[in-house]
Amino acid sequence: MKITRQKHAKKHLGFFRNNFGVREPYQILLDGTFCQAALRGRIQLREQLPRYLMAETQLCTTRCVLKELETLGKDLYGAKLIAQKCQVRNCAHFKNAVSGSECLLSMVEDGNPHHYFLATQDQNLSMKVKKKPGIPLMFIIQNTIVLDKPSPKTIAFVKAVESGQLVSVHEKQSIKQLKEEQGLVKDPEQRRRKKRKKVSGPNPLSCLKKKKKTQDTNSSASEKKRKRKRIRNRSTSKVLSEKQNAEG
Repeated sequence: MKITRQKHAKKHLGFFRNNFGVREPYQILLDGTFCQAALRGRIQLREQLPRYLMAETQLCTTRCVLKELETLGKDLYGAKLIAQKCQVRNCAHFKNAVSGSECLLSMVEDGNPHHYFLATQDQNLSMKVKKKPGIPLMFIIQNTIVLDKPSPKTIAFVKAVESGQLVSVHEKQSIKQLKEEQGLVKDPEQRRRKKRKKVSGPNPLSCLKKKKKTQDTNSSASEKKRKRKRIRNRSTSKVLSEKQNAEG
């Protein structure tokens, strides 16, 4: 049974890896129900999860899940201790905490860009997760961890991508990365810096115009001087001719 479970897990992991870019270390978001089931089944998550998935894993949770476990009291004290040992991922509910299920659902919105696995025993949350493509779902049954097979919504999405009807988030990210590497996409901050430099620098056309004006003024001044010399030469020649006539 253990070998067949690992074979199924390997197959499902390959599907999510190839189609949605899921990569190691696998980030597994836990809620309170999953922690409670692990406690009841005496499952050592830090040891058994990497062994089952045959890869490095990171156990994660959110502040909303921890707060929810605190409010539920002594009955879930053990589950709270397990969740407190997980890495806390930042959620969007800094001021006003929401329920654990609502918080975890928000963490996998917009195509699950951080490639989270979601581990829960909440059937309502599981149904909502299955309606979103590309989210690996985990649960505990008969004291064993199980990676669920891809949901019908996920399989339909992959078929639509293969037929060219849709583009997956993983493909969008890889296309953007390739464009950035080839210099086809410029950083908007660099554009702003370039624009600022252009505005702050002097306008070369204005400089040229100023030079033309100085040349024009110099030429007009030289022409005026020449005219004055001509007038003086004419007057002196006139005076000389009058003197000659008087002497004659």
